[in-house]
Amino acid sequence: MLSTLLAPWLKNQAVKLTCCDKWHETEDTISIKLACTDENHLAKFKPGQFVNIGLHIDGKMEYRAYSLSSTPFDTDLQLTIKRVEGGQVSNYLIDQLQIGDSIMMLPPAGEFNSVDHPPRHNKVLCISAGCGVTPVYSMAKTWLSHNPHCDVHFLHIARSPAHTIFFNELEQLHRDHDRFTLSLLLKDNLQTSYPQGHLDQAWLEKLIPDLHDRTVYLCGPTQFMEDVKSYLIDLDFDMSHFHAESFTPTTNTQDHIDKKPSQTMTLTVPSFNKTVAIESGSNIADVLEAQGLPLIIACRSGICGSCKCKATLNSTNSTSQATLTADEIEQGYILACSSQIISDSEISLG
Repeated sequence: MLSTLLAPWLKNQAVKLTCCDKWHETEDTISIKLACTDENHLAKFKPGQFVNIGLHIDGKMEYRAYSLSSTPFDTDLQLTIKRVEGGQVSNYLIDQLQIGDSIMMLPPAGEFNSVDHPPRHNKVLCISAGCGVTPVYSMAKTWLSHNPHCDVHFLHIARSPAHTIFFNELEQLHRDHDRFTLSLLLKDNLQTSYPQGHLDQAWLEKLIPDLHDRTVYLCGPTQFMEDVKSYLIDLDFDMSHFHAESFTPTTNTQDHIDKKPSQTMTLTVPSFNKTVAIESGSNIADVLEAQGLPLIIACRSGICGSCKCKATLNSTNSTSQATLTADEIEQGYILACSSQIISDSEISLG
């Protein structure tokens, strides 16, 4: 039934998965295992990548992007989801998804991965905070199990061990592998063997003495990532060996639009015989969604690329072109979730 709710041009890409296990990692974070009903169609992925999943909630198909926390060699796919205040999909997955329920999944995607960006000298530094641990955890497990020469230093920032996703698993990796070093920096002053503090340039130098020999993979909240990047730059780290991912929007996209008197524009979607009058500066994804058109809007921050569509050249203003190639941009492709209409526009879906 779920597949009938997908846009026709997505049906051949989507895979139906079944939730075969579910458990809490922390009080506000769960992991779920997903088994494919047809193993031949179980998509392979590169460690660090994400998937867009579709769920039928309150009569509507909702899409969100989540990083994979399993490895490409595991039998089932694993997603790890942290509760988001007011988050429709994350709250549904945590509170209502049952073992045996079905989820639609689109093929894995994402430039942040350990295959397209392999480490130099087989020395890695994974830095994460919050649920940003998910993709780098997948990378670390893959390196340890399939690269006998890779040395992994894993630095995670958390409030406490109880709030650390994969805390027990990370400690087990530290015990089992001489090539894996775990550094936790905790915010709460608790009686643990891990230091308490706020990550800054001094902590990076202290915890990672061979920092300049490593390739850095970073994921976490936007401000955290911007801070870490600035620390590395100040330390003269070779940023050609720095890779980062984040699903947190940096700002309200409307803040980037020049403040001009509102005007009425026309947005047309010929393939669905839709024409709608909207105000200049309107978010294109919001408009298409309100019209009931089949557009996947997953990350809503211009990162995952799921809402790619084609618009009349120079009719939109975009704050993110993260997953678009130069050729696509020249042809008029946009990411609808981070694009606003500035003149009459014709949109092509699919």
